[in-house]
Amino acid sequence: MNQRNVLFLMTDQHRTDTLGAYGNPMAATPNLDELAATGTRFDRWYTPTAICTPARASLLTGQAPFRHKLLANYERNVGYIEDLPEGQFTFSEALRARGYNCGLIGKWHVGTQKSAGDFGFDGPDLPGWHNPVDHPDYLTYLADNDLPPYEISDRIRGTLPNGGPGNLLAARLHQPVEATFEHYLATRAIEMMERYAADAREHDKPFFLELSFFGPHLPYIIPDEYFDMFDPQEVPLPRSVAETFHGKPPVQQNYSAHWTFDTMPLETTRKLIAVYWGYVALIDHEIGRVLGAMRRLGLADDTAVFFTCDHGEFTGSHRLHDKGPAMYEDIYRTPGIVRVPGEPGGVVRSEFVSLLDCTATILELAGIDPEPAVDSRSLLPLVSDEDGVEWPEEIVCEFHGHHFPYPQRMLRTDRYKLVVNPDSVNELYDLEADPDELINRYPHPEMAEVRAGLMRRLYDLLRERGDNFYHWMTSMYEVGEVAYDPTLSGLDEDSYQR
Repeated sequence: MNQRNVLFLMTDQHRTDTLGAYGNPMAATPNLDELAATGTRFDRWYTPTAICTPARASLLTGQAPFRHKLLANYERNVGYIEDLPEGQFTFSEALRARGYNCGLIGKWHVGTQKSAGDFGFDGPDLPGWHNPVDHPDYLTYLADNDLPPYEISDRIRGTLPNGGPGNLLAARLHQPVEATFEHYLATRAIEMMERYAADAREHDKPFFLELSFFGPHLPYIIPDEYFDMFDPQEVPLPRSVAETFHGKPPVQQNYSAHWTFDTMPLETTRKLIAVYWGYVALIDHEIGRVLGAMRRLGLADDTAVFFTCDHGEFTGSHRLHDKGPAMYEDIYRTPGIVRVPGEPGGVVRSEFVSLLDCTATILELAGIDPEPAVDSRSLLPLVSDEDGVEWPEEIVCEFHGHHFPYPQRMLRTDRYKLVVNPDSVNELYDLEADPDELINRYPHPEMAEVRAGLMRRLYDLLRERGDNFYHWMTSMYEVGEVAYDPTLSGLDEDSYQR
């Protein structure tokens, strides 16, 4: 295979149901919808973990979080490491070694001591979880283009359990679109693409360019035309707003209080959803500018395009905001679109795939052995719309904590989802009968056979991967016979059969 250029478009905390291509009839996402129509849309694309830093580290390394061990965002780190270890394989360094230009415009958030530049990326250093509107390069952009500074009003926030003001959820931005951080990022990406295109023409040097928006992560801070784009009265509430938390892990209700859901009227939730959709529309507009530049530069026939995000967002679903220790589809199933020149368009795949699988796909497009990306599988056979592709019939996801340690593992199959919560009640959802995951069926007697089968399957998969979470499962749940000493003592031959 000839080495392909790669344009990797990424957002942060992006719900699947905000896109027209995924069935939202009100969405204003023509550019991403066109990308899906001319490429492959994956309907079961999952994040390995619904939190920024671990998910982004998994994309960079092709390794699951338990393996690379960068398990939490540094802003609320609960004692985990904050940077990838020395010698860690990353696809960006492999691309560099292969002769690629490699650029990242936008959000990094994969460490504190090491920047994107330390892993071979060109571009301004933009750390953190939100738009860094005080960054010198952004301020220079505003000054060079005679654009007004960042200013907001109409703040939306609730009240914390202790009576304090809740996290800022949204606000009106008093800047024109051209001054937004999103427009700035797209502009810098186009400038880098122009430089890389010249290098490709003059020196036959391929490129990887990632444009990573900080949005639509909350707080949703956007200018008037997008803040007011959607009428809140026409925005449907998620059905899971009926969540009662009955039979659920108590942490979910605690998180609902932390995100102040019940301190705001439902009309505010509708407005938040409307503003969130507007934020997605703004990003789609900026993506359209970048895709237009790609065509203008004559790169479309040589450039594979990806669109995805690090994880989803609640935006009122299950009476929650942001993300957290609740492994619902809202934050684990995400949009994923891949377009490769020469491959068929309008393809829809239903296999369980992962953000992790981007790593092996990028490496294969570059003609690099993907073996070091040990938890990643190339998506190219699916993009080629091949028949009979062997692919796993389930997916495993994990979580390790945010604000406090909270380990979880999830097994998602065609119909069911099992979530193991060691310090709380486990969860089992029948997604055919209950797609909104409102009823925890784990304790239901009629689910005993399903529960046992899923528990054993998750146990086996974790053991195969080397994820030591399985040790807790060995003693606490019915996993069947095991052909090893579960005490790890190596001393009692009678404990080899349980």
